[in-house]
Amino acid sequence: HVFRVHRSSYKYWCKRQHVDIPNHLGRQFAVAEPNQVWCGDVTYIWTGCRWAYLAVVMDLFARKPVGWAMSFSPDTALTGKALQMAWELRAKPTGVMFHSDQGCHYTSKKFRQLLWRYRIRQSMSRRGNCWDNSPMERFFRSLKNEWIPVTGYPSFAEARMAITRYITGYYSQLRPHQY
Repeated sequence: HVFRVHRSSYKYWCKRQHVDIPNHLGRQFAVAEPNQVWCGDVTYIWTGCRWAYLAVVMDLFARKPVGWAMSFSPDTALTGKALQMAWELRAKPTGVMFHSDQGCHYTSKKFRQLLWRYRIRQSMSRRGNCWDNSPMERFFRSLKNEWIPVTGYPSFAEARMAITRYITGYYSQLRPHQY
């Protein structure tokens, strides 16, 4: 349900209270070292007879994914798993900023608590402004244009294996990056 209220009031989306989190990143995508800024986003992929969702966390320093997760629900559990993977694979860093869009899976109380527990500062794009999170948009465009078959994958398991190969092999090791 979506409830409409005055602009000065909190907005409600996905049955959760919308929180006003500033855009601390401000399109400053040039990062001097690893684990300063991570970006996150979610996309959808056809898997046989239904859509699956892929959440990715990317370190802006090398423009490479450091965490990801797939499920049939684009929810906080999905984005939380991708963030947890990044945090653990990167040896539990401190002082990281996490930037994303304003999706309810990033504004939920549960996700914000996870960020707080990991001591990660949250930053969000302005509403409806995809340029504020363009490194993630670029990654998903590359994934869909270079790797995912036009008809999708026959199954969830095949999609997960192929996308993991893309992230850990082709995209991170072989694909040339312009940045």
